[in-house]
Order: sequence, then structure tokens, then C-alpha cells
Amino acid sequence: MERIYVVEDDIRLREELRSILVKNGYDCICADRFEQVTEDILKAAPDLVLLDLSLPVYDGFYICRSLREVSDLPVIVVTSSNSDMDELMSLNVGADDFITKPYNIHILLAHIAAVLQRVHGRKNSLILVHKGLTLDIGKSKASCGEKSVELTKNELGILKLLMDHKGTIVSREELIQELWEMEEFVEDSTLTVNINRLRKKIGDLGLPDYLLTKRGQGYLV
Repeated sequence: MERIYVVEDDIRLREELRSILVKNGYDCICADRFEQVTEDILKAAPDLVLLDLSLPVYDGFYICRSLREVSDLPVIVVTSSNSDMDELMSLNVGADDFITKPYNIHILLAHIAAVLQRVHGRKNSLILVHKGLTLDIGKSKASCGEKSVELTKNELGILKLLMDHKGTIVSREELIQELWEMEEFVEDSTLTVNINRLRKKIGDLGLPDYLLTKRGQGYLV
């Protein structure tokens, strides 16, 4: 099991990240003090670091630079800053990737998998293929042959979960929990709208019977 070290001072975001990572099969350690972050990371010996830029005591640039002086441990900067300069500075001090908040959970997981694959040879989970349909998670795009369609965040989440459980019925409750676990309330009808839009897009690719409804049970691909 790969270990991810999260350096985030917002307690709510930190716990959400921990929950998501554990749910997706990672061991997760979160920084709870910021006076000696670099030393704590090296002592924990993780496989990857998720690093915020705006932190108490030392900012993310300093921490990433300090890590690079002694280790080639992969670092993904996850920050609310979306400036090109911050991204450039992050890469210049040794970060392997840069993702802005608010992030799409599935794309964040895909970036983590891609960096781990590049560094440790982990199996690539950016691309899923099933029954003639290809899902590119990093680009949020589905394709069949020469045709392709762009997916919204929710459509991507629905299709990824169904393809991850291909051949198995996924209940509406599981889909809602997966997609909106960070929201306080979501109407059940919202899922129906997203399912119908996704089914139409897949139908436009020439696969009208790809996403099946199992009445009273859920959905299946």
C-alpha cells in the first residue's frame, strides 16, 4: 500500500483528503504541526507528498526546496492559487505536478496515480477501457473510435465509478456518496439528470446501450 503525506493546514480539507485517499486504497499521514515539516516527511518515508503552498511557519516553496536538497520524493502541489507564476515557481523548486483548488477528486486521484506510475512504476489508472469505450480521466473525455465527448465533473465521476465496477450493479446511493461526499445535501433528482446526460453523450459515440439501468437496483456498464 502506497503512503501519501498530506501537508495542509486547513483541518476540514485535510480530513477530507485523508478520507478520500484511504477510501481509494492509500495509506495516509497528515501533518499536524508545521515547525519541522521537512524532517517529519522524511521520517515518515511516504511514496508521495501532497503539499499546500500557504502554510504557517514555512511556505510550500521552502518545504519543496528543502526536500529536493536531500530527496527525490515526488511532490504534488495542491493549492488555491491559480497563478502561472506560482505554478512556475513550484516546478522550479522541484514539484512534480501542480493542481489548483477546488479540484475534481477523480482528476486529483488520476494525477496521483500518474506521478506514482512515473516514479514507482504503479499501474496507470488515467485511462479506463471497457466494451469499446475509452475514458481519459486526466482530460475528462470519453471516446469510441474516432468520436469523443467532453464530460462534466459529475459525468466523469459517474462513468469512472461504473467502469471501476464494470459488470457489477452500482446503486444510486453509492453514486451519490461518491460524487457528493463533500456536499451537505444533494437532491436525488440531480443524479438522474446527470445519468441521462451521460447516457446521451455515450449514445452519441455510437454506444446507446452502454449504460444500463437496473430498476430498483442501480446502474451497470
